[in-house]
Amino acid sequence: MKFSWVTVMVNHMEESLKFYTEIVGLEVNRRFNAGPEMEIAFLGDGETQVELIGGAVTKEVRIGEDISLGFQVSSVDETMEIIKQKGTAIHSGPFQPNPHIKYFYVTDPNGLKIQFVENL
Repeated sequence: MKFSWVTVMVNHMEESLKFYTEIVGLEVNRRFNAGPEMEIAFLGDGETQVELIGGAVTKEVRIGEDISLGFQVSSVDETMEIIKQKGTAIHSGPFQPNPHIKYFYVTDPNGLKIQFVENL
């Protein structure tokens, strides 16, 4: 078995696409209408992708606070600076629970926590 993608229901597709392309750095792989009131976008060029689903069918998205998506970065400090320059607030961190890892969180436009992690 191989993990293929994670699906995130979104309130506003354009706002979410902007976040995942400009803040997370993913590229739109595919984007299409899946009916008269639903749009789907797949982001990322690797083995695992992020699927965004939005439109009138999603209504109000409620994402739990106990889930996050993690993305590896080369430098937590540099990534935090870039994200702040783009006007996105840091949710929490940075944290360094041991000498081998450092990370922080932001939230996407739908309230989903996004973790940026550096392996030291």
